[in-house]
Amino acid sequence: MRQELRARIIEICDKKIASKGDQVGLSFYAFFKNKNDNPEELMEAATWWIQTHKLDHFVKAKKIKEMIKNGL
Repeated sequence: MRQELRARIIEICDKKIASKGDQVGLSFYAFFKNKNDNPEELMEAATWWIQTHKLDHFVKAKKIKEMIKNGL
């Protein structure tokens, strides 16, 4: 996954955790605006989330942040 997307995921996870607490769950759609202005990046995130790691639709932001930081 490209570094720009990894950085955005960590930033959004941090914001969600700060505003809603450690137990907040996210889907990969949380990392994108409501309009599909970058389909390649959306597919990159979806592939990482669904195919590579077989994650559920909603996953704790804390877990996603740790996975990204660990290079998974």
